This record gives sequence, C-alpha cells and structure tokens, in this order.
Amino acid sequence: MPPARSPRIVEISRGRMVVDGIGEGKDFKLYPGGGRPWDWTETGTRHDPGIQPADVTELLGNGATRVVLAEGFDGQLRVDPATVRFLEERGVEVHVARTDRAVELYNSLAVREAVGALIHSTC
Repeated sequence: MPPARSPRIVEISRGRMVVDGIGEGKDFKLYPGGGRPWDWTETGTRHDPGIQPADVTELLGNGATRVVLAEGFDGQLRVDPATVRFLEERGVEVHVARTDRAVELYNSLAVREAVGALIHSTC
C-alpha cells in the first residue's frame, strides 16, 4: 500500500489558508494523510525564538520524511536552530522559506513525497 499523501494547500493569502480535505484556517500543521490547525500555544511558540522541536514531532509521528517550515510572508517567524538540528539528526530534510515560497515547495513535494509542513499565513 502506498504511503498516504499530504493534503494540498488550495489557497493562501495573508491570514487565511484553505487546505484540501481539512478546511480553512490561519496556520496549519500538515503531514502525510492529514493535518490540523496549528495552535502555537500548545508548545509555547512565539515569533522569537520561533518554531521549536516540539512543533515538528507530530509531523514525524505521521510519517513525514521531509519538512517545510514557513517563516511568514514577511519572514517574522523564526526557526530555532535546535529544530533544524533535531530534524537533521533524524535524517529529515528540512526547508525553511517565507510562506509564499514554502507553500509552492510543499505543494510540489506533496504529490510525490512524505512531506510535512508548518505553514504560518501572516507576518
């Protein structure tokens, strides 16, 4: 049985995103077979120091072997270097980009790979 596909981001604009099969929201955690709204308060994430290892564990737990992390449209959301190290130590290729580029990359990978993403649709 082939691995589950990651859901496609159908539409994105500042503060709003539509994800195929999941719905509409502002920020999302996406992974093979599904995803959900991303609530930063679950792990205490803030713009600085940014995305934490605890934010990406769910992606790996759902089979992601490549991860895309969106910094926001203006690059205001940082990615803690510990998060990049955490992923690389587990053999996961990580891509960090501003939201517009991150969405393009994620959607292109989602059709052929077990990709996960944290997508932030503002700042």
